[in-house]
Amino acid sequence: MTDTVKGPASYFPSIEKKYGRPIAEWKDLIRTSPLTKHMELVAWLKTEHGLGHGHANALVADTLAERK
Repeated sequence: MTDTVKGPASYFPSIEKKYGRPIAEWKDLIRTSPLTKHMELVAWLKTEHGLGHGHANALVADTLAERK
C-alpha cells in the first residue's frame, strides 16, 4: 500500500501539469531569489510567474521547510 502524500507536496503533481516545469526547477528559482520572506516569495511567484496563490504557497512552504 502506498502512503498518500500530504501537506504542500500534495500540490506538486498539479503544479507540474499546469505550469509545465518540474518541481526542482521551481524550488531552484525560490532558493536563488533575493527574497527571503514567505509571503514575499509567494507574491513574486504569483506576479512574475503566474502561479495561483495555493500553488505558490505550497512551493514556498516546502522549500523553506528544507532549511530547517
